[in-house]
Amino acid sequence: MPAPQGAPPRHDAPALPGFRPRKLQWRTRVRSAVVLWTTGAMLAGASLTGCEYTYDDGWRPAQDVTAAPAVTQAGPSSDYWRRDPVGEAGLDAWLERSQMGESLDTAHRGYGLLQALEVHNGTTAALPAGTYLMTLLCRSQRRVSFTVRTDDVTVVDLSLRCGALREEVIYLSAESALIFRVEARSAANFAYRITPL
Repeated sequence: MPAPQGAPPRHDAPALPGFRPRKLQWRTRVRSAVVLWTTGAMLAGASLTGCEYTYDDGWRPAQDVTAAPAVTQAGPSSDYWRRDPVGEAGLDAWLERSQMGESLDTAHRGYGLLQALEVHNGTTAALPAGTYLMTLLCRSQRRVSFTVRTDDVTVVDLSLRCGALREEVIYLSAESALIFRVEARSAANFAYRITPL
């Protein structure tokens, strides 16, 4: 029995010559539009590749300029960034390179070389009440523990990763001595400095 007019054709019905389903026509239109657009974009791009924009505002570099002088000062020593501790002979040079050397306004300074699991204890003279800058530094493969306290209170208790200066501002409300305790799990260099502000 033939299909009524306007009804979709049966799926098993043979296709008529020259007849294309509506869905196929729409796909073909989309494909051809994409192909035309891509071709047009490629042609426009190819035609514009030969164009060059130049801008001349009349500025010219000065003719009598001399070159900058060559840099002769070396950058930071690569030795500073290494973590292996230095021996007693190189300790003063390490302190100078790391800016922990003796200065005029230093109230107290301590430094040294620790072996694995060794502890250093140090005490400052009585410091007057006031504000101080405490600088800590170490050089080791592992962290170094610094504990700083007065008779009454612990001022600093930290485990420092070696390689950079650590600065802490501390305030002493009364005249007191600071007690330093430095511990290392492996061989280490350490330094601490108290500077009045």
